[in-house]
Amino acid sequence: MHAVIFDIDGTLLHSAAVDDALYREAVRRVLGEVQLRPSLHAYDYVTDTGILYQIVADNEIAVEPEPLQEIKSHFVDLLRGHVHEHGPFLEIPGASELLASLRASPAHAVAIATGGWRESAELKLQSAGLDYSSFPLATSNDHHERTSIMELALARLGNHFDFVSYYGDGPWDRQACADLGWQFVAVGPELGGLTSYEGHFPDDYS
Repeated sequence: MHAVIFDIDGTLLHSAAVDDALYREAVRRVLGEVQLRPSLHAYDYVTDTGILYQIVADNEIAVEPEPLQEIKSHFVDLLRGHVHEHGPFLEIPGASELLASLRASPAHAVAIATGGWRESAELKLQSAGLDYSSFPLATSNDHHERTSIMELALARLGNHFDFVSYYGDGPWDRQACADLGWQFVAVGPELGGLTSYEGHFPDDYS
């Protein structure tokens, strides 16, 4: 049995750049002109919760639950506004067909593990029309650290697999797979990965 786990931004959807920009905007709306590191690569924990914890630490801000929740709410509102103004997020070509094929396969089980918050993840997937209803979803609501999110997604599938593949677009995804001993499948230009799922099936990598 083959577990196939997907990231979302830059992996199932063309959403990474917008997600990054609106996340930064939400942080500054609530915390003001705080110091942000120049890129996501500069953070140790590249998840919505993990980055926020590091922003708070970098700027020596007392951690209080109310502003952290307010940032999440602003972020989701900004994403909703983006969809209203610019239209839905677009899937990576062939993503919905691949998910449907995997859903129908008795040899595969699918989950989603994202560094994003559940609320924003669901908004983006729903806007793109991707049916994720039958897949376990682990998010930054569950943990601030990516490998823990990925392990939780696998646990929600049942942990009874001969092989685990993870599809991601960032070097943090690749490192997490190395730490977990999972097969990593690169998606997108940053890592020279897949730019389309058309004609692709995970067993090509097993």
